[in-house]
Amino acid sequence: MTSPTTTLERDARQINAHDGEVRPGEIAVGVVIGRASEFFDFFVYAIASVVVFPKLVFPFVDPLTGTIYSFAIFALAFIARPIGTTLFMAIDRHHGRGAKLAAALFLLGTSTVLIAFLPAYDTIGVAAIWLLAGLRIGQGLAWGGTWDGLAPLLAMRAPESRRGWYAMLPQLGAPIGLIIASALFAFFLGNLSAADFFEWGWRYPFFVAFAINVVAMFARLRMAVTPEYVKLFESGDLEPQKISETLRVEGKGILVGAFAPLATFALFHMVTVFPLSWVFLFTAERPTRFLLIEAVAAFFGLAAVFVSGMLADKVGRRTLLGGSAVAIAAFSGFAPQLLAGGVVGESIYMVLSFVLLGLSFGQSSGVVASTFSRKYRYTASALTNDLAWLFGAGFAPLAALLLSSHFGLIASGGYLLSGAVCTLLALRFNRRLEMATGG
Repeated sequence: MTSPTTTLERDARQINAHDGEVRPGEIAVGVVIGRASEFFDFFVYAIASVVVFPKLVFPFVDPLTGTIYSFAIFALAFIARPIGTTLFMAIDRHHGRGAKLAAALFLLGTSTVLIAFLPAYDTIGVAAIWLLAGLRIGQGLAWGGTWDGLAPLLAMRAPESRRGWYAMLPQLGAPIGLIIASALFAFFLGNLSAADFFEWGWRYPFFVAFAINVVAMFARLRMAVTPEYVKLFESGDLEPQKISETLRVEGKGILVGAFAPLATFALFHMVTVFPLSWVFLFTAERPTRFLLIEAVAAFFGLAAVFVSGMLADKVGRRTLLGGSAVAIAAFSGFAPQLLAGGVVGESIYMVLSFVLLGLSFGQSSGVVASTFSRKYRYTASALTNDLAWLFGAGFAPLAALLLSSHFGLIASGGYLLSGAVCTLLALRFNRRLEMATGG
């Protein structure tokens, strides 16, 4: 169970004792809007990486190789993300959080909408590959800059007895984004001919992502620059610091925090991106039906995220995250057999996976970040988030597909098991780190 004397909780008591102008519910709304828009972007690109880009950008190779190439470009955003954090933190320090968010969200929206206009390889040749890679890097750099500090601020403003509940609220954005993205692609795949879909139908979800980004941008900017929020950010020392200095002071905590949610992020892609690629490449099933299965199963994940908040307040966030990792390890033993079991097996696999994902993902952030010191919490939390996605998610679809295509689906279970082991080891090291620092 998380210690009741972490630095975040001590600071939270101090802030809440002196300021009550902004309620945690209001912060939660802004966080959910921001996360849902980011995850919608994420899943629109992820689905296109399976059903669109291998044919549109890599038609000169077989479908499996084209998907592997597509997943390699998919990973570029996660590599670019920490670089984006470094660049935009400098803007934050010199020009303020509002300028940083405006620039980052403009870059994200521009990169996303330009993907919608991407010409095919048959039209411009290898330039299509370079354009896609460049725009994907642009998305990654922008995601590094969209860290607004609202998530740690929400953790500090949450009632002490309901920290687990408020910690899960930002995570609702993932299943919400996936449900909308899967439903959109299923609609266009199911109602258009193959020629029309690859000519123009696949582009519409990217236009929708751009529109959602615009709405989210104004909502988040409003919360980042109003005097009440500026006062709270300053009183909680949620201000940007130099990356080099942050790594020097909080490097151990950042590294442990990056590996703590590895089981969650391994399962994240084993239930979202990878199974779609496997079904699309190695079965006769149309992607439309699987996308609908995925959307329905994501509702179970959404409910499980809510449940994680209630459980975390009863048993502790660390205990829930560790227990989820053990459950994921056990699930890895029979998950491949379910995924290979036809429509019924796929449905059971997706529902069970999303329930486990919701329970673990709901509390995957903040267990380690709660021990960061006031001065470095804002920057250290951003870096931890970036590295967790890089190590746990960036190469997951590529690794799972490579392993499974060479050694069978059983290898994907081994990959999932390795993530669970890393999470349990990271949680143990974090407990030792807390004891060593007095957190």
